[in-house]
Amino acid sequence: MKKVVILVSVILAVVSCGKKTAKLFPAEDFEGTVGGQAVALYTLKAGDIAMQVTNFGARVVSLYTPDRKGNMADIVCGHATLDEYVNPVGERFLGACVGPVANRIANARFYVNDTLYQIPANDNKVNTLHGGLLGLDNVVWTVKESTPSSITLTYLRPDGQEGYPGNLDIEMKYSLTEDNSFRVDYKAVTDKATPVNMSNHPFFNLRGEGTEQILDYVMTVDADRIVAIDEMSIPTGELMDVTGTPFDFREPHTIGERIDMRDNEQIKNGNGYDHSWCLTGKEPVHEACSVWDPKSGRCVTVLTDQPAIQIYSGNFFDGKTTGKYGEPLNFRTSIALETQHYPDSVNQPSFPSIILNPGDTYTQVCIYKFSVKEK
Repeated sequence: MKKVVILVSVILAVVSCGKKTAKLFPAEDFEGTVGGQAVALYTLKAGDIAMQVTNFGARVVSLYTPDRKGNMADIVCGHATLDEYVNPVGERFLGACVGPVANRIANARFYVNDTLYQIPANDNKVNTLHGGLLGLDNVVWTVKESTPSSITLTYLRPDGQEGYPGNLDIEMKYSLTEDNSFRVDYKAVTDKATPVNMSNHPFFNLRGEGTEQILDYVMTVDADRIVAIDEMSIPTGELMDVTGTPFDFREPHTIGERIDMRDNEQIKNGNGYDHSWCLTGKEPVHEACSVWDPKSGRCVTVLTDQPAIQIYSGNFFDGKTTGKYGEPLNFRTSIALETQHYPDSVNQPSFPSIILNPGDTYTQVCIYKFSVKEK
């Protein structure tokens, strides 16, 4: 594979004639202030991949990887300017870090040590999704360190912001590695007991943003159960066996093979796949799933130390939002692979706890490893 050379402010060029190259987004389109804090665009490179990140919401703006012919494409959905992220039309969480509690909290409330905390209801006006109105996707992170292949970001969520207890001090590092991986390392401490369950939210289209549906991608998931949900995507408390259901990806299946089996209650409730799979891996960092596009040959393998992965097949995109390249973000033209704890764990005593106590440190590792294969 030919190496990629980056001219940070202008272009990404492949050292080979005749192959498709990718143009980086100009840094000036992301320069500005939000809430009086400076925002910028950073470019990372390692191996055969390159990525652009903004410190507004710690968003992955672009991610370039080669296909089986060495052609580069930007395989994450997003926007071409800062303003489009600050004032989104449609999907809010494109490429962002989400939290402090990813996924849903039922009835926008929870107890910690017998104290009730009420937080914003930004999901169907009843539940809380991805932290609330001012989640980690909607704040400016401080850039602690930036290198050619990594960026370390910090954010201090103050006690009481959005109703959450504790001064939560977060450090998160994005790294690209020579084996063509995008690694996310999280760390957080608090001065009051508080729920923490962060995740990253890139939407992947392995043929390039704004292209075809993901239904013929082949997926495997190392999980024997899912977290069953009701019609509002809130866990019922049941961890449902996937055997004999459209959720059994222990052997490879195309995403589209069973996604519209509407006689399955869970498919109906999620309008397709929008569920947490309970992972069976036992190693500290283990393979959670892989998604392979037979057409381009691109494959993304997700590794994590978390107990679950939320897989969302873009069921609520309707084409009204336009991506970076002027193409509509249509129904099921992207997939999100979010490593995390089970949703609504703070209200489900039988689920693993997500309460971080003073004196303890929250950590998480998520790795997206990119490769090319024939079959």
